[in-house]
Amino acid sequence: MWSNFNAMPPAFKTVALIGRYNTAEIAESLLGLARLLEQRGCAVLIEKETATNIGGNSFSVGDFGVIGAKANLAVVLGGDGSMLSAARQLASHGVPLVGVNQGRLGFMTDIALSSMRDTVDQLLTGEYTVEDRVMLHARVEREDREFFSTEALNDIVVNKGATGRMIEFLVHIDGQFVYDLRADGIIVSTPTGSTAYALSSNGPILQPNVPGLVVVPVCPHTLSNRPITVSDRCVIEITIKRAAGARLHFDGQPQAELEARDKVTLRRAAHTIRFVHPPGYSYYAMLREKLHWSEM
Repeated sequence: MWSNFNAMPPAFKTVALIGRYNTAEIAESLLGLARLLEQRGCAVLIEKETATNIGGNSFSVGDFGVIGAKANLAVVLGGDGSMLSAARQLASHGVPLVGVNQGRLGFMTDIALSSMRDTVDQLLTGEYTVEDRVMLHARVEREDREFFSTEALNDIVVNKGATGRMIEFLVHIDGQFVYDLRADGIIVSTPTGSTAYALSSNGPILQPNVPGLVVVPVCPHTLSNRPITVSDRCVIEITIKRAAGARLHFDGQPQAELEARDKVTLRRAAHTIRFVHPPGYSYYAMLREKLHWSEM
């Protein structure tokens, strides 16, 4: 049955496998996928931390730098958090990603675990579509000097710290003053991230190819401060006016502690991340499933 398949070179010569960190639960499915890829003529490369988590195996191991240099495709087994982490590591290398959902909602993980083998076979025969997703770059300045920078696929968030007090900040877009805001925080989201924290804060859903960013106040003191959508070519500046333990988060990860007069500058990142979608993928079908639309 597989003789004709094996006579064809796989669409992806070297495939990297990346598993959810700090869990050995993915070992069986990941190693099963590795063996399948090897049978189909692919070179298999398992991410270094993933290999440590799943125990001994005979496959090649490499860190994200090695994956970026060698892999033609990275398959992520986990949830959206695992996809976000892999995207930040691999976007600059141009390695496309596809996800196998072993998490919960899985807005970015297209492949169901139950159909993993059949779907991967389809990908290897060239049955897939690709989609580029915009990322954000954040630069944080203190006393006119950069002290932190990062990139994110979902969102960059400035919010209140452990004190629970509102913070106050100024927002400028392309140098134009927008508002002086008192709130629990503010979210700047890509279209990919519009179904994450921004959505739970009453932001709009943006189709992934919309060239926009969403700016969403979190629990603003003045209820007339509403979410707005701006061009993804805009430069957004958030200047901390009063900070009671304010923090910067990217893709849900806490990072920088912010002080009064710190400035966070956000813009579209120089590179994108490419997603590989299996046959039959529909963004709207995904939304219906994950958000339980049209349920009777």
